[in-house]
Amino acid sequence: MKKMKLMTLLMCLSLVFGCQTKQGTGTLIGTGGGALLGAVIGNVAGNTVVGSVVGATVGAAAGSMIGKHMDKVAKRTAEQVKNAKVEEVTDANGLKAVKVTFDSGILFATNKSTLNKTSKSELAKFSQVLKENGDCHVDIYGHTDNTGNDGINIPLSNSRAQSVVNYLTSCGVPYSQFQKVEGKGSSDPVASNATAAGRQQNRRVEVYLYASKAMVDAANNGTLK
Repeated sequence: MKKMKLMTLLMCLSLVFGCQTKQGTGTLIGTGGGALLGAVIGNVAGNTVVGSVVGATVGAAAGSMIGKHMDKVAKRTAEQVKNAKVEEVTDANGLKAVKVTFDSGILFATNKSTLNKTSKSELAKFSQVLKENGDCHVDIYGHTDNTGNDGINIPLSNSRAQSVVNYLTSCGVPYSQFQKVEGKGSSDPVASNATAAGRQQNRRVEVYLYASKAMVDAANNGTLK
């Protein structure tokens, strides 16, 4: 009996680790016959995991529908916001998402978290995209370079992320659309901090748009446009 229990345990562990290895490939949900959104399957660029796991099943057709919808969101964002980098990435559910990166130099003065006039104009345009796509959830992360320490960088990056949210809500974006607002300080660099150019890239605000449960349900029902 003990031997049988041990064999069962080993088989279960094998399945768990086998699943984790497969998940590490970043395969998108929707490319097969269907998948359960019960585990984090893919990470977006850097160490940031966007979105929370949605408790629903997404089949191939629904996953493809969400992908096409997010293609439209990315295109619309690029049209509206000229001074930001727009990319398509993968969310925590393995579904297509949109990442918008604002250089902090565009948004803020050095060591400040108050939005300047130019940044307000850009964010006002961006708010139109968010209002047009209320079925997208939104995460916002502030980042700094490694100049200074976490006692300075984390509060500064958090204040910058919150300033962006505050202005977008003042433009009519529902606060409920924002899921995560966080300052990461210098913990997630995208370039080397050894050069001025690299540090400039690391000083940024990232905004992620990804499928909400409502969008997943609409895709499953075939009503997502």
